[in-house]
Amino acid sequence: MRSKPVFFLLSCLLGLSASNLALAQSGENTYKQVCASCHGSGVLNAPKFGDKAKWAPLIAEGQATLTAHAYFGVRAMPPKGGNPNLSIEGFSDALVYMVNNSGGNWKTPDAKMLAAINKELEARKANPKKP
Repeated sequence: MRSKPVFFLLSCLLGLSASNLALAQSGENTYKQVCASCHGSGVLNAPKFGDKAKWAPLIAEGQATLTAHAYFGVRAMPPKGGNPNLSIEGFSDALVYMVNNSGGNWKTPDAKMLAAINKELEARKANPKKP
């Protein structure tokens, strides 16, 4: 009888690990599907994946600011990276993946960070001329 609770616990832990792995991979997958076409080669002066010098001033803007501005569209970058169906969560995960491979150390946004991103996004919508 004891094996059932142990089996259940192991199943839950394995499920959480698989879930966390899926979340970690989602940023990479979104990067490959949406972002790599510009950020892989530096098209239109996009900061290239892994270029720590180009990413450093962007990372310094902070996670909420950079995520909101990029999601809204900034400089030559179209809103949502050109994918109108990309959610803020999916976009955030891809940006975290790029930042963490380019000298940063960001976490997948939690509820508090998503609220800060959305607040900044609303401010950006209210003042679209902001650089």
